[in-house]
Amino acid sequence: MAAGAKYYFTGEPCKHGHVAPRKTKGACLECLKAEWEAGKEKRTAYFTEYNKSKAGQAAKQRYYEANKDAVKARAMARPTEDKQRYREKWASENVVYVRALTKARRRKHRLATPKWLKRSDILAIRHLYQMAISMSRTTGQAYVVDHIIPLQHDDICGLHVPWNLRVITREENLTKSNKLPSEDLYLAWPKGA
Repeated sequence: MAAGAKYYFTGEPCKHGHVAPRKTKGACLECLKAEWEAGKEKRTAYFTEYNKSKAGQAAKQRYYEANKDAVKARAMARPTEDKQRYREKWASENVVYVRALTKARRRKHRLATPKWLKRSDILAIRHLYQMAISMSRTTGQAYVVDHIIPLQHDDICGLHVPWNLRVITREENLTKSNKLPSEDLYLAWPKGA
């Protein structure tokens, strides 16, 4: 056996009958592999419980705070199909929560829609949502309708009206969140809106 080598092979079976390389400390690689597989379920259960615990949540939060940019970069680099699959899986596992969120969003939009809107304005809003759906289907990238002035903000709240809506990608919308727009977007608004 060469000095400093990590593995060696004798051709002799181990006590469990595996004819495989061994670590220099004596363990057969096939035995180690079997041991690892046997403990996989136990480890998975342990880490699942740990991740749900307060200590696990606190550790995740500390890691996120220390590595925020790297975490966001990894999330943005994931393939679109993976993101979509994750969203669909989450939605199927949280049907009641999704219904509650949808109901709350529709109520928020209804309350933010002024009674004085004309029929043409309502049709313009509907057209924007149809355009977002069409662009999503055509490009394969998710598009959504965004409120330029958010419906909920500490300083000002926007309305659900056509001149406060625009079609942007889901990623842009998530990045914007409920922040106020930059001044150049204000200048692009139609006069009198």
